[in-house]
Amino acid sequence: MKTFRPQEQVDFVVIGSGAAGGIMAKQLSTAGFSVVVLEQGGWGKYGHERDYTKDELLSEHPAQADRLMSNPDLQPNTFRRNASQDAGPGVHSYGCVVGGGTVTYGGSSWRHLPWEFNEASTVGSIAGTGLADWPITYEELAPYYTQAEWEMGISGLRVDSPFVAPMTREYPVPPVPLKSSGALLKVAAANLGLTVVPGPLAIITEPYMGRPGCVNCGMCSDFGCHVRARSSSAVTVLPIAVETGRCEIRPNSYVHEIRVNDAGRVTGAVYFDALGQQVFQAARAVVLSANASESARLLLLSASNRFPNGLANSSGVVGKYLMLGNGAGASALFEHPLNDYKGVVSGAAIVDFVPSDRSRGFYGGGRITSRGYYTPISLGLNSLSPGQPRWGAGYKRALRDEAQHRMNLNCFTTQLPLETNRVDLDPVVKDAWGLPAMRITSTSHPDDIKNMEFFRQKSIEILEAAGATKVWAGAVNDSRGSAHNRGTCRMGNDPATSVVDKYHRAHDVPNLFVVDGSSFVTGGRNHPTMTIQALAFRAAENLVRAARAGEV
Repeated sequence: MKTFRPQEQVDFVVIGSGAAGGIMAKQLSTAGFSVVVLEQGGWGKYGHERDYTKDELLSEHPAQADRLMSNPDLQPNTFRRNASQDAGPGVHSYGCVVGGGTVTYGGSSWRHLPWEFNEASTVGSIAGTGLADWPITYEELAPYYTQAEWEMGISGLRVDSPFVAPMTREYPVPPVPLKSSGALLKVAAANLGLTVVPGPLAIITEPYMGRPGCVNCGMCSDFGCHVRARSSSAVTVLPIAVETGRCEIRPNSYVHEIRVNDAGRVTGAVYFDALGQQVFQAARAVVLSANASESARLLLLSASNRFPNGLANSSGVVGKYLMLGNGAGASALFEHPLNDYKGVVSGAAIVDFVPSDRSRGFYGGGRITSRGYYTPISLGLNSLSPGQPRWGAGYKRALRDEAQHRMNLNCFTTQLPLETNRVDLDPVVKDAWGLPAMRITSTSHPDDIKNMEFFRQKSIEILEAAGATKVWAGAVNDSRGSAHNRGTCRMGNDPATSVVDKYHRAHDVPNLFVVDGSSFVTGGRNHPTMTIQALAFRAAENLVRAARAGEV
């Protein structure tokens, strides 16, 4: 791999190597530019997938595991429901490895639907929210969705339905096989008159672009993929970037400042290396792709005399309109074994409730997905049905009765953008490098809570219609942190109300680009990755054009 000296000015520094950062690195380096990718996590056995840990017990104790996620001991975050409260310990985490969250996520790769880009116009204003139209349309983004699906490798089935985004091309590989839970979901849907479709997944089902198909090991979400079937940035775009000879991936690089000069242009990034030494990497431009929570935090950490309220934050919008990702669901037991923990974690989905229907009495929509979450040990430790003993002969009997008979429905629902929901800097708590920790303030809109309860009840109804012998569902809980965080650096045409323009260039800083879920104006139906990747391909195309024209 090509290496650069930190004093050597490269064309681009890309901060983060996940869904957006990996694509930006690949597109910029293949276009002929020099790129340094700064990733705060380690290699994660990059290139040696057989070494990804599959230890179920260690996964129950993440501070001791071979980490692929952010470490709460090193990178704590705090949480509060509103600004009048003192923040306590938070639970928010994100991918922290070369490839970011794409290494461990379940792989759901839904497109936003066309009307999700202009819901403020189609749904109307909602009191107390920052609901607004995007400055781009589905039609503008559609070609980049197709590009992302084919370059990353997405399995799925093109569906003609008003509840699924229209496509002009099939997915590159077929959908994953229908599991027992998917078959039962179809039984319930037939009884209730609902629509079931296979979920599009960043998991290939047959050989594609030099990678083998999924072997249905069952150790899926939260674990790295041994065979490279999960289409993570680590095994798709980043190797191509490295092969150009113009891209260096620099792991264990904890960026804490994007530096600017007196003219208000970024000059590079300052980070702590693996030895705790401060290093400055010079660059002609910076692409920030650290995820919606860390990107906002880094801009706030990068305050200076010229930008006293945080870099690119003359609008005061940086960190605001955070959408964490709400959900609901239910679980059930069935008479016959399902073995649903085998295969990929994400299965078929009911999509009839994706649109917001005002006849329900509130704004909101979402998808209902059958998901095989529990590996055998996690089931035994944490997930038996209510009322079952947790020790002795009764516990053993419950394990026998439930281990292979369980089905889960998970609903991925909307969350309205609120100005009061935000990421900022904790005034007291510090991380392992002595920097202010991320503080999350979030309380969902009342419509979001009603929406979650609607989906909880629908999940119960569907499981009963599928023939379950026992159904249960916990109370609705407002989110405290999620891998699906969005907002915080929203895109828009007006510099007074947004952070970046429609091409992800910061309004305040001409050579700073923020490309990740932070640019989202609205959250969609909770699955952001495919839209992040489509936006990244679009942003890279325009950035390459601008750089070649000397406009960066």
